[in-house]
Formats: sequence, C-alpha cells, structure tokens
Amino acid sequence: MTDTPPHTPPTTAHHERPFTGHQGRWEKERARAERTGHVRNDSCSNACEPVLVYERTRWGWLAWTVPGDGNLPEIPHQIGVLTPAATRLQRLALRWLTRRPAQRIGLGGIPASVRLSVASVAVVSLFTGLYAATHGIPVDVVLPAILLAPLLTEHLPERLDSRAGEHVRTVEGDAPCRYLQRLAALHSDLVAAAVSSDRYELRRSAEIGQHLLWDAAGLLQTQDTLVASDALIARERLMLHLVDQVTQSFVRSASGDDATDAGQARAWRPTPPSTHCS
Repeated sequence: MTDTPPHTPPTTAHHERPFTGHQGRWEKERARAERTGHVRNDSCSNACEPVLVYERTRWGWLAWTVPGDGNLPEIPHQIGVLTPAATRLQRLALRWLTRRPAQRIGLGGIPASVRLSVASVAVVSLFTGLYAATHGIPVDVVLPAILLAPLLTEHLPERLDSRAGEHVRTVEGDAPCRYLQRLAALHSDLVAAAVSSDRYELRRSAEIGQHLLWDAAGLLQTQDTLVASDALIARERLMLHLVDQVTQSFVRSASGDDATDAGQARAWRPTPPSTHCS
C-alpha cells in the first residue's frame, strides 16, 4: 500500500533566497556571521574571504555570503552537489565540509594565528608529556609525542577535507552558480514530492534529478557556461520534463480522489422513511 501524495504540485520556489521556508533562520545566521566573521561589502578584494553561511540540503549545499547592506543574497557564493546514491558516511562527509570555521587565536605581534583546537591540544600534550616524564617514561619518547600531537591536529582537517571532497562537486562564480541554483530549485521539487510519498515513480524522478545535478556540476567545474551551454540546456530540459511529470501525477491523483468522492456520494442514498403502517 502506498501513501497518497498531498494535492500540492511542485512550486520551484526553493533556493531563490537563503533558507526558503525556514523563517528566522537567515537572521540568526547573519547575526552569527557579523559576530564571528567578515561581512562582504564594496571594500572586498579578490583576496577577501568572507564567512560563508551553509544551507544544507538532501542533495548537497548552498553557501551564501552576508551582504553588508543587510539585504538577502540572490546568488550563492558556492554550490556543492553530493554524489548520487550517497552512503551514510558520505553524507557525514558533507556535514564535515559545511562545518563552521575553526576559531583562531593570534600570536601576539606575529602576523599569524593558530586554531584554538591546536593550541588546546598543545597545552594538553605538554602537561601530559611532563606527567609521563616524571613517572619514568623516557624523554626521547615523550618529546616527539608532545610535538606531533599539535602538528597532527593542524593538518588532519585538511586531509579530511580532501577525502570528503572526493564525494562532492563544488561550483563557484556568479554564472555557474546562477545556473546550478535554478537546476537545484527544480530538483528540490522532485525531492519534496518523493519525500511526501513512497511511490516508485516519484522516488525514481528524484534519483534521476540527482544524477542530472551531479552531471551539471561536473560540467561547470571543467567548462565555461558558454562552452557547455548545449549540454546544460539538455539537462535542464530533462529536469523540467521530470518536474512536469510529477506535477501531472499530483493533478491526476487529486482528480482521481475527487472522482472517487463523487462516486461514493452517488452510491449513497438516504433511506426514505417508511410509509407502511402496521
């Protein structure tokens, strides 16, 4: 037995602005970015790295910058697409890649900084090493451990980023992100329809949409939008066709339910009161 989908066709209103349908979420994220990161404004240069607000989705993420004028951003700074048929571990990798920036502390007058986690590990390893040395552990064993612990903590996130990035295709730039944003909005309609029901055709449409999004991200990683325009247009047309099929499925479902209700109404007749007197 399958669930009947709600009689609401796809709307393609997803991702036109950050956190569509999550009222108040953007205001919280913007307030956090203003406290802990850099807000993009007219003074930003190419070397400027503003903090990114990640909006996670079932298919990947959209990374938004915070405009300095207080308005909502219209185009994502970056879009990441998760590999189709992702495993649980690969979805955890997506969450790792979209984690909040690590807190850093300055080194006095030196123009450098270290992660707070690295500094914490260095302090803990120092005290642990001193404790071990006073209890008879050789210094030639303790000292390398004290030095290696913070070094591993510093470089481990980069290694994990590299491994996790193998399962995600990321796109940056206004033109590529604008196109992928439009395609992602269509795909989100397919995902929303599939989540609302266990019907195979809806799940299959969402699976195909994920592959189309993945392929488009691959094209945009390696080619200019003008060079890849024919291939991108073909994928967008197929995505539109899938959304249209899902919409028609909702319409037929609603019409079928209305017809069933009307048939039941015709079949039911109130029993007239008896005129026979005994």
